[in-house]
Amino acid sequence: MSTSMIVILTGISFFLLTCTAILDIARKDFGSTQIKALWGLIVAMIPFIGVAIYFVFGYRKGQKPSSDAPIE
Repeated sequence: MSTSMIVILTGISFFLLTCTAILDIARKDFGSTQIKALWGLIVAMIPFIGVAIYFVFGYRKGQKPSSDAPIE
């Protein structure tokens, strides 16, 4: 496998992890909009490290909305 292929696959995997983190942030309730926006900015603006920070520290902080909650 060539070096360029490894770089491309690594970039694609980090892109997919970033998308997964942003979708997870969008779905969860963090208590306030400011905290949600801060997590989104951390993930989007700090390449590679932002995703790791979110999955280590922020992933369990947000709560998924309950299924019996009314849809607005």
